[in-house]
Amino acid sequence: MKHTHKPKGALVAALDIGSSKISCFIARVIDDEGTFEVLGIGHQPSAGIKAGTITDLGQAETAIRNTVHAAENMAAGVMKGYPLREVVVNLPGVHATSHGHTAEVQIAGHEITDNDVRRALAKAQDEVVSDEYELIHTIPMGYRVDGHEGIREPRGMFGQHMSVDIHLVTGDMGALRNMAGAIERSHLDITALCSSAYAAGLASLVEDEMDLGCTVIDMGGGVTSIAVFHGGKMIFSDALPVGGAHITSDIAKGLTTSIVDAERLKILYGSAMGSSTDENELIDVPRLGEDERHGEPNHVPRSILVGIIQPRVEEIFEMVRARLADSGLGGALGRRVILTGGSSQLQGIRDLAQHVLDKQVRLGKPIRLGGLPDAVNGPAFATTAGLLTYISERADEMPAEIMATVEPGTFWERTKMWLHQNW
Repeated sequence: MKHTHKPKGALVAALDIGSSKISCFIARVIDDEGTFEVLGIGHQPSAGIKAGTITDLGQAETAIRNTVHAAENMAAGVMKGYPLREVVVNLPGVHATSHGHTAEVQIAGHEITDNDVRRALAKAQDEVVSDEYELIHTIPMGYRVDGHEGIREPRGMFGQHMSVDIHLVTGDMGALRNMAGAIERSHLDITALCSSAYAAGLASLVEDEMDLGCTVIDMGGGVTSIAVFHGGKMIFSDALPVGGAHITSDIAKGLTTSIVDAERLKILYGSAMGSSTDENELIDVPRLGEDERHGEPNHVPRSILVGIIQPRVEEIFEMVRARLADSGLGGALGRRVILTGGSSQLQGIRDLAQHVLDKQVRLGKPIRLGGLPDAVNGPAFATTAGLLTYISERADEMPAEIMATVEPGTFWERTKMWLHQNW
């Protein structure tokens, strides 16, 4: 499908609901190429959300409302008192499922048009529709015309029949309804959904990485999501219900300290790879339940902290490697890995990922959204930034958009379309 852009002057809002934080960007389109200017930013710790799942609707609603309100206040000069209504929202990877599907339509010898492509995509959607899940993405990966493979752009070609290989991403209906409930109770409407790792990739990848093949690993607080790109498209996605919060929990248990102190120790002194100086460097670990002002210092070697962190991070990457091996993608995976998400900022994590995955690894941050303040221009905000790119450039992959614009071809397809719309 041809990419379309939001019109100049349009306001777009992205809402990233994560396990550790919720963030919101309000942006305005400033040219005909879909370039954004960020007007408002809000973010705060999550509440009522664990491992990508809403566990308390009331707490989640309050956290969402406060985050959006902070972004609205920052953009007040442009919004002129009008409250935010529509948002693009991330779908946590643990509630998304990746499917491969092939659909074929008859061309009858005429020139292949944009509507023929839409007919094929709509047919694929119709074949996999279910009450158990919601279609999130319909991504065409490659075409065949009269059996000839390797076609990336069939429009303008002639043939008798055309088939398209499609990557479909679906979302768990129960989880989506809970998320929609928390958002709608904040007086917001969801205009689009995008899987977290896909958004992170759209924000942080360069074109050559998307074309040649690479894997995005989005390491959040409660979920580690995976997205594989090849030929400019996302061709596979998966997720693990483990992330930075699990590392923090391991530290709290291993050093017998509070979760808050464990998180602080992880950020200040933590590393995914040990060094020769760790044994000699002492860190002060507050004892659980003791008053810091009156308790005696509890010094432990930094090597103990690293010894707790490294096995957990190594386990996460081993699980990622197993999921990628099971995907059957082979060479399409490429030799490159991009780490994003707040947990990817842990010292030494890039080197450990390189060792376990045996690939070239770099840290990814938002590169397609200019003018972001330094505080929100890191890997932790890649998904939020990518949601804006998605709605600007990839809205044609939204199932509802495809169904709304397709014109049925054959008499039987026209009959089915009429029945679908009227019954």
